Amino acid sequence: MDYYSIATILIVLSALFGYLNERFLKLPITIGLMVITIAFTVIVVAIGQFDDTLLLQEKALITGIDFETVLLDIMLSFLLFAGALHTNFNQLKVQRWPILAFATLGVVVSTFLVGIGMFYVLKLMGLQVDFIYCLLFGALISPTDPIAVLGILKKAGAPKKLETKIVGESLFNDGVGVVVFLTLFAIAAKPEAAIALTDIATLFGQEVIGGIVLGMFLGWITYRLMRSIDSYEIEVVLTLAAVMGGTMLAHQFHLSAPLAMVTAGLIVGNDTVRNSAMSKTTELYVDKFWELVDVLFNTILFVLIGMEMLVLTLEGQFVYAGLIAIPLLLLCRYISLFIPITFFAKRLDFVPKTNLIMTWGGLRGGISIALALSLTKDMHRELFLVITYVVVVVSIIGQGLTVEPLIRRLTRSKA
Repeated sequence: MDYYSIATILIVLSALFGYLNERFLKLPITIGLMVITIAFTVIVVAIGQFDDTLLLQEKALITGIDFETVLLDIMLSFLLFAGALHTNFNQLKVQRWPILAFATLGVVVSTFLVGIGMFYVLKLMGLQVDFIYCLLFGALISPTDPIAVLGILKKAGAPKKLETKIVGESLFNDGVGVVVFLTLFAIAAKPEAAIALTDIATLFGQEVIGGIVLGMFLGWITYRLMRSIDSYEIEVVLTLAAVMGGTMLAHQFHLSAPLAMVTAGLIVGNDTVRNSAMSKTTELYVDKFWELVDVLFNTILFVLIGMEMLVLTLEGQFVYAGLIAIPLLLLCRYISLFIPITFFAKRLDFVPKTNLIMTWGGLRGGISIALALSLTKDMHRELFLVITYVVVVVSIIGQGLTVEPLIRRLTRSKA
């Protein structure tokens, strides 16, 4: 099946499922699309027991899509730029130190806690998995998904300072998480080769610092170009060029494209740049354009996630491991956030129960599935893919549906 046909089918399904959600379920778009897509896939599988024509076609569609490449190399840059563009820069600046701690120290600590926990859980289940592969799972599952988080927090009514922490962390920690994953992947792929700490530090620094510097440069260039003209059509195209060209440059020089896009989006979207470089018409069109891009890619992404269940090896033991992993991950996230929150709560005015809300509001999504798909067979790909899928589905549907009432209840006294 050619790329145009695949894209057409995905957009038609996304439009149909999105309509059904808005017309009948009225759930947040990320949750509604996943629920409908999973229900659709289950129905197709059931029909396939009598006539497998539709089932084979859906399987052919999914196997023809390189989910890892589509999300990590293409869609993620657009989604992160769109999310950062509409993030409150001033609030982010105030909360920058706790957000930095959550996105770096929090991810690293969570990676090791999850890795250690899963190593012993799998061992108790009779599954012999090397510790390094459990660490890889810890790295791919620890970052929260900004795509899922942003969509749900829009309706949660969280206090701005709390929303900034959750959104800011989710925007940055996926880039850090990907770098941690790639570092551990390099170690796991060549266990007999000695990898020096300096090599690890160089890789981490190149990806993270290089990505942020590239994002600053892209944001500054885009700002200067937009300031020199007054044409909303060309200025919208300039923002699109910054994302697409910047992503290509990041891949070419092995820099973190997610961190570059977040940084560029924050610069282009902050109030100072808006007031000095954009007319009211330009600002309206830029915002609306990226809102539409965000919605379009979100709908396609969560339809893809729902359909990915067709390519899973759904062994009972793998599913049980995924269910056991859920409370373990929540506990590890709570612990990894405890030290930064305790430290910064004395300096900044934190909302009560911040740790609990951030733990429950830290949703996992497509990034974790994409990274799990990149594992090799020797790294127990099928096992960790099923565990990741179970965690993501429960996270988005279970936590996603309950995080709004949780936030309202715990912050009611501060409203």
